[in-house]
Amino acid sequence: MVTPAHRREAVAHLETAHGMSERRACRIAGVDRASVRYQRTRPDDAELRARIKALAHERRRFGYRRLYVLLRREGRLVNKKRVQRIYQEERLMVRRRGGRKRALGLRAPMAAPDRPNACWSLDFVHDQMTDGRRFRVLAIVDNCTRECLALIADTSISGVRVARELDRIIAWRGRPTAVTSDNGTELTSNAILKWADERGVGWQYIQPGKPQQNAYSESFNGRLRDELLNETLFRSLPHARLALAAWRDDYNHHRPHGKLDWLTPAAYAARWAKNEELEGRPLGAFDDDRTPVPAE
Repeated sequence: MVTPAHRREAVAHLETAHGMSERRACRIAGVDRASVRYQRTRPDDAELRARIKALAHERRRFGYRRLYVLLRREGRLVNKKRVQRIYQEERLMVRRRGGRKRALGLRAPMAAPDRPNACWSLDFVHDQMTDGRRFRVLAIVDNCTRECLALIADTSISGVRVARELDRIIAWRGRPTAVTSDNGTELTSNAILKWADERGVGWQYIQPGKPQQNAYSESFNGRLRDELLNETLFRSLPHARLALAAWRDDYNHHRPHGKLDWLTPAAYAARWAKNEELEGRPLGAFDDDRTPVPAE
């Protein structure tokens, strides 16, 4: 008998099976009478428990912290420890998938981006469809706001295609100061080198075999694979593109981000723009005639 509940059961058994009084049963079982007479006052968690289970089923790779943020968004005034307790009682814990061993070594600290468009990260993610055909996904992320700027899926993506997609993003967002990527053949091609020189963008290549130098992109790729690619069977390339577009919209506008004070990337970018405007330094500067100046 370890827990108070087990001791209360033992006292009840002595009373019913052997006809003992409560005082004598408590003395034999070594239980305080106040503990036996205790009536729990904890409110019924049935509704909250059902909602947590529904959210966990919908967001199968979310832990209790992100579920807590989603519950608070819904207006539920619930304590985080209460959410954690129900989460553990229902055995909703996310199981970590096994991964390859990584080499240990010293990690040089990365400079944190100080504003949006200061640095973008590029990387490729691979997957396959149900018929065995493989495809690639080009992921582009803003390191400051953590926004996913694009998820381009195709069976083959050349350096010319990468440059064209970057121009498309620049047309509505503005030019980045720098871009970080690995040393893949598409990203070291003459088309990319020419594009970076013509646009005045500093292209930063990480050292071979050191993906941690592109940590923002690696972290995003992990979330993409864990929450979408490993959870979805893609029937065709159009199906993959639709799923990627829906996930990107959810990631930017609905998914709380732990490194952004549990804001979404879009909400964090909006708050950043508002702060810049209040400080008199809007992201899109104006000249003396109050004419909008195109972003660099």
